[in-house]
Formats: sequence, C-alpha cells, structure tokens
Amino acid sequence: MLNLAAKSAAAGIAACAVTLGLTPPSALAGPALADPDPAPRPAGLAWVSCPAKDPVEGARLKGLQCASIRVPLDYARPGGTQITLALTRVPHTAARSQGAVLLNRGGPGAHGRDLPALFAAALPKDVAGAYDWIGFDPRGVGASKPALTCDPGYQYPGRPRADSVPANEKEEQAWKDRAKAYAADCGRKYGSVLPHMGTENWARDLDRIRRELHQQKINFFGYSYGTYLGAVYATMFPGRVRRMVLDSVVRPSGVWYDDNLDQNVAFEKRIRAYFAWIARHDGTYRLGKTGAEVAAAYAKARAELKAKPIDGKVGASELDDLFLADGYGDSGWADHAAALSAYAVRHDTAPLGKAWQPPGPLDQNNYAVYNAVQCRDARWPRDWTRWHADSDRLYRAGYRFETWSNTWYNAPCAFWPVPGGPPPRARGTAALPPILLVQGTEDAATPYSGAVETHRRFPTSRLLVQDGGGNHGVALSGDKCVDTAVARYLGTGAVPADRPGPDARCTAPKPPEPAAGRTARRAARPSAAPLARPDAR
Repeated sequence: MLNLAAKSAAAGIAACAVTLGLTPPSALAGPALADPDPAPRPAGLAWVSCPAKDPVEGARLKGLQCASIRVPLDYARPGGTQITLALTRVPHTAARSQGAVLLNRGGPGAHGRDLPALFAAALPKDVAGAYDWIGFDPRGVGASKPALTCDPGYQYPGRPRADSVPANEKEEQAWKDRAKAYAADCGRKYGSVLPHMGTENWARDLDRIRRELHQQKINFFGYSYGTYLGAVYATMFPGRVRRMVLDSVVRPSGVWYDDNLDQNVAFEKRIRAYFAWIARHDGTYRLGKTGAEVAAAYAKARAELKAKPIDGKVGASELDDLFLADGYGDSGWADHAAALSAYAVRHDTAPLGKAWQPPGPLDQNNYAVYNAVQCRDARWPRDWTRWHADSDRLYRAGYRFETWSNTWYNAPCAFWPVPGGPPPRARGTAALPPILLVQGTEDAATPYSGAVETHRRFPTSRLLVQDGGGNHGVALSGDKCVDTAVARYLGTGAVPADRPGPDARCTAPKPPEPAAGRTARRAARPSAAPLARPDAR
C-alpha cells in the first residue's frame, strides 16, 4: 500500500532560498486549555534492541529500540479486551530533550516502525538529537496484534484482475460481487474488532502512547491520512499538543467518499502532466511528441495487455497500478516511461513484467486496515446506483485514469459489515499551539483544497505551500526551502508569519531527467514499483 516513507534529505540542510518570515512561537501562544489526564501514570515501557530486520514488515530496524503496549479494543470498556501496539524508538541524544515525536505514514494502514531511523537521519543533528522519535504500527497493522488481513484474492486473485473499467453491467456486477465478498470475509474474521477501527480510536491510541511515554504533551508528524489523524487528535486532546507537522493534508469535510471523487479529478491532471513530461523527452522514449500522443500509446499498450497479459500476471489493471504510483511521486517517472517504451517500441515485455509485483502479506494487511478505518469513519453510500452514477459521470467527463479503479478500491465500504460514521470532528481553537501544514499545489492524492480547508479550521495553523509540487509527501524529500522551515519549526517552534492565504511559499524542484541509457533502443531496468496502490489517501 503506502510507500510514502520520509525520505532522507541531503546532509546539511542549507538556508532556504525563499524568505519565510518565521514568527517565534511566543508571539502566537494562547492560554492553555484545561485537559486533565486522570488515568494513573504507567510504570513505563520496556525498551529492548530491535531485530536487524523486521520479520513481519521486512523493514530495517537495526539500531532501533522496540517496545509494545496494551490498549483497550473498546475505550468505552477500558477493562475489557486488550490489543497490542508495536512501537520503536530512536532516543534523544541532546542534554535536554524536547520530548517525543509520534510518527505516522498515512494510509490508513501503513506500517511505521522503520520511521524513527528515517527521520533521525533526515533532519539536522541538533534537531534529530533533541527528540525521542517514536514509530508505531497502528491498531490492526503489521507487528501490532491482531493484524488484519481479509480475502487476498480481491487485490490479487493469482492472475490478472479484470479490467477496472467495466464494459457492461455484467462486468460491473462481477466487481460488485467481489467487493461484497471481501467485506463479508472481513466481517467473519474480525467481527468484534471492526466496530473499533475508526480514527477516533486511533487518536485515543496516540494519547495512550503519550501516557506510556510519560509525556504531558506530544509532538506529532503525519503524512497523508496521518494529517487527518493529527487533526482529530488535536481536536479531541487540544491541551496535549506541543508541535505538529501535517504534510499532504486531507480535506476533513470530504471524509471519505467525496475525497475519493476529488482524487479522480486530481489524478487525471497529474497523469497528464506525466505524459507531457514523457513527450518532452520523446528522443529518449519515442512514445509521442505530445501528451495526447503518449496517452494514446499508453491506451494502446493497455488494450494489448488486456488481451495478452505479460507472463500471465500483468494485464490492463496491473499497468494502471504501476502508473498510479507516478501520480503520487515522480521518483519512478524515468523507470516507468522506459518500461512502457521498451514494450511499445521494441516489443520487449521484460521491463514491465519486472516492474509490477503482486501485493505481499504486508500490502494485504495495509489494505484490510485501510478499509476497516475508512469504512468505519464515515457514512458511505449503501445504494450502488450512487457509486455507479458518480463513476460514470466522472469517466465520461474525461477523468478516466483513476476513476473506476478508485471505485473498486473503495467499493468494500458499500457493503461493510459495520455501520460507518459520524465522521470524527476535526476543528481547532485559538488555544492550540502553532501547527505547521505542508502542501504541494499539484498533489493528486490529497488535493490542495484539503490544506486550505484545514488551515481555515485550525486558526493557529500556518500553511507552507510548495508551488507546483505534485509529489505526495513534501517534507524531508530534499526541497531545501521546505526542509529548512520544517526543521526550524521542530527545533524552535517558529512558524511563518500569518498572512492571507498561504503563509509561506517554496518553489517545487524541477521534474527528474531521463536516466542515462534508458532509451527505447535499450532494455529498461525499472525499479520495483509500489505494490498495487501506493497510498490510499
């Protein structure tokens, strides 16, 4: 699922090229909210050295410390069934600690135990050393117990999936039946767990971790869905927030059905930008000199793969999986364009065959939790005519790349065995400390409107915009302007001065260049792509 890791920034973050006009936090501080914490103070966590490699997730945990805590499955019955959350830590090295930072990758359903090492390496040493960096697998995820996995055949039936764009009512009904079967399987396996898998309980888990860490307040860094989790936590526990970075921001009022419709529109714009990039490098890829010509080459390849999948596994829907990752970020643009070029120009199937890999156990787990949280969070339409009408309308309007695949990705929520909603509230007050929002203007997974709305809902927030940025997950990816502002906020609490609209702007880095040697005349060597769908949000 989510492969949006916090990427290592270049060593030594340079001064920002744009004047951000940072304001010291003391100028923004308001009166503290009364937010009592009546629960008895726990004895403390038993941290031990982690294994070098996580046996569940495959992530590198060498040098990290591991621990686990028990939390109520149902917070209304704190003495009832308990579940386990798996945690990791990079402890502070400074003489004076600034507390703990809880880290969340998004999803919902993405694992997180490898994140402390990534953050500690990406930030300046003085900032990294000032905090305890806390990674965790949320309830239902990875090394936490129970870990949810439902009908694996929905994502990968052992052969190419049916074309996500149904040609007729019969094909659409077959997809509906599969989605219904997936939801039913989740209900059979986890009937007692699913009612307690929403964002509000995840926020309560964050607060339980805070208490186990002996912290009066927490710091939080969330990407993608993690921005919604952070916003909900700040709403539920405003007096327990110290510093919070929310990167690639979910639109709270769209949770979750409408947000997915927004994605369909935004991904079309993003994939067209990618096809235009390929066209600008036609001398390398030979797929067309305009975006429209590249789109036609993609459509032709898609039709051929539908008729004759590569190695009996990569068909039309799998090709869409692969290129969906390019809507999330441009790191794979050169590899995927080279693979498509090799197939379309030289009839070499090997690069595409290697680029797509079936979802593994962790991906299946991520997808199950994605559904368990989102289907529980909100009231999804239960009448399929609504789903069909919206999907058909957007597809006919030209938003074709993601619309139907997104429909089937979320379709289990139409048949989910527990009711959803009402959505958790996400709205702050002037008493909250400053919160830093980071957003690319061309982000497809969490469109720009989400950051604007959240900025309005949280009056102490400051919005740092990456103009022209289309990658999902901006901070700590190498943009010195953004990274400097984020590091300064974490280090000192300083935020951009309050201005109408965005409070600060950075200019997005230029798109990548084609890698040397990856041309239509030579076999491309694409790296492994994110499995299935790289991010839900």
